[in-house]
Amino acid sequence: MAKTEKRKKLSSNAKKALVLCCMVGLLVVTGVLNFVLNSRIGDATDVGKNPGDNAVETFFSSHRSNRETARAEEFSYLDAIIKSESASETVKASAEQKQVELLEFIEKELVLESIIKAKGFEDAVVTMSTNNLNVIVNKAELTAQDVAQIVGAMLSETDYTRNQVYVMSYAV
Repeated sequence: MAKTEKRKKLSSNAKKALVLCCMVGLLVVTGVLNFVLNSRIGDATDVGKNPGDNAVETFFSSHRSNRETARAEEFSYLDAIIKSESASETVKASAEQKQVELLEFIEKELVLESIIKAKGFEDAVVTMSTNNLNVIVNKAELTAQDVAQIVGAMLSETDYTRNQVYVMSYAV
């Protein structure tokens, strides 16, 4: 009877070891495939580009993604307040007003980014808040004329003052 129990334990341990080995093998295969495919994608996208272009594109897309994630979290918090049974009507109304304000910011940011691109800049990210407007432009160095052009466009499309508009350049 002891041999039977011992045999079951060994086969159970053997099964665990086999599963573990398979999982490690799959992990190694996944890593190798990830490396190979990323290098092929990198080779295909790097044709005709400067080495820093990919980093710049990554910065701008990452910035937009982070901005959207933060806004989505803020919307979910505001939704929770609005749906809350314990929140007062004043707090709920304030949360609804904040949601409307966020929607206006999102719409206006998209418009402002399009305007900057239409003025000849390769890419730009605009982030609005109640106190200021931040503009990051894909250009190594901004001249005074570039800044004046961007600020002028921002002031004509928004209610911000010159002291509330910040323009920065970004390039690798």
